[in-house]
Amino acid sequence: MTEKTVTVTDNETGKSVELPVRSGTHGPDLVDIRSLSSELGYFTYDPGYSSTGSCQSDITFIDGDQGILLYRGYPIEQLAEQSSFLEVASLLINGDLPTQSELVGFEDSITRHTMVNESLRIFFNGFHYNAHPMAMLTGVVGSLSAFYHDTIDINDPENRMLCAHRIIAKIPTIAAAAFKHMVGEPFVHPLNKLSYTGNLLNMLFARPSEDYEINPVAERALDQLLILHADHEQNASTSTVRMAGSTGANPFAAIASGCAALWGPAHGGANEAVLNMLSEIGSVDAVPKFIDRAKDKDDPFRLMGFGHRVYKNYDPRATIIRKTCHDVLNELGVGNDPQLELAMRLEEIALADDYFVERKLYPNVDFYSGIIYRALGIPTEFFTVMFAIGRTPGWVAQWMEMLTDPEQRIGRPRQLYTGAARRKYVPLHRRRG
Repeated sequence: MTEKTVTVTDNETGKSVELPVRSGTHGPDLVDIRSLSSELGYFTYDPGYSSTGSCQSDITFIDGDQGILLYRGYPIEQLAEQSSFLEVASLLINGDLPTQSELVGFEDSITRHTMVNESLRIFFNGFHYNAHPMAMLTGVVGSLSAFYHDTIDINDPENRMLCAHRIIAKIPTIAAAAFKHMVGEPFVHPLNKLSYTGNLLNMLFARPSEDYEINPVAERALDQLLILHADHEQNASTSTVRMAGSTGANPFAAIASGCAALWGPAHGGANEAVLNMLSEIGSVDAVPKFIDRAKDKDDPFRLMGFGHRVYKNYDPRATIIRKTCHDVLNELGVGNDPQLELAMRLEEIALADDYFVERKLYPNVDFYSGIIYRALGIPTEFFTVMFAIGRTPGWVAQWMEMLTDPEQRIGRPRQLYTGAARRKYVPLHRRRG
């Protein structure tokens, strides 16, 4: 079988280079440009790397035109409906769905690692009372390497797996501690008898003064949200984890870098932007006016949580979580919340409006996740932390895959330099203002 190639010719010199084309299981082929520099003396220019494949991966596949999202080949729809978050985490890390005994062993390991060192918990006392929870999460996750420095040999497969389990287990405990610090309540220790998601809810909302009963509808909805956020190919935060990891940095530092990247409003803050938009709209009566503003290309107002940069057809995650969102609202009896009522009215109008239907600007996962978090009583500024908890298995899986890829090298993007040409230093006394 003849290998497919692409020929690039320098029109000035007439010199050509034949570049191999690489094909994956799904998706478009990629031109391997690694010899372009040595053969023709050129680098490629691709701001944001939106047309550049930085690695090969077996973990996640997205076809935005068709609305497809696969974890290790499994459609997100099947996993969200039938699986649990920890089963999906095991799938992402290990490559296959676990057997019954493998899942029990994985769940037991995660449960045993949920506790954090008491010295680490004291770290939170150093944060100001109104510190952003992502600042606390990023800082404390990075500090984990100071507690487990003897088991972070990234060249040891057992050490890598142990770190993976620790990170997935401790992120909810750290996140909940940040939440309690934010609201001024005592920290709640993890309980081994609870599920991963039930434990998270308990650490967030339990108080020493009263019993906290976990609502199974809320528990399932949160578990499903974590599944939907578990991985999403080479996005900004995942690429950041890989970039940091490519230097040989310890896994806690690499994951902390992912938290920092996720913190950006253009990435992990999208569902927070949905709630901010609802606050701007203000009331159900104002929805038609804002719908008209969203249609006006000269108006800066945009409907947040509608459409998606990747999914040009529909967001498959939104299809799943829409029903769950309505189930949560009905179960928790928060239908009289003005902002949630507003969100449902906005959804109703947009789904029936020809302008949005023709452009396939459907509500995406960020729209519904923001509403669910609001219904659960999670503050808007904490939404990105919840996103980080869900994304952790994906970050960890990508980090582990990167370390074992024989083609992986330290990240070193090139640039197009447009600054001053080479010039001589001018002594201070000779410079003129």
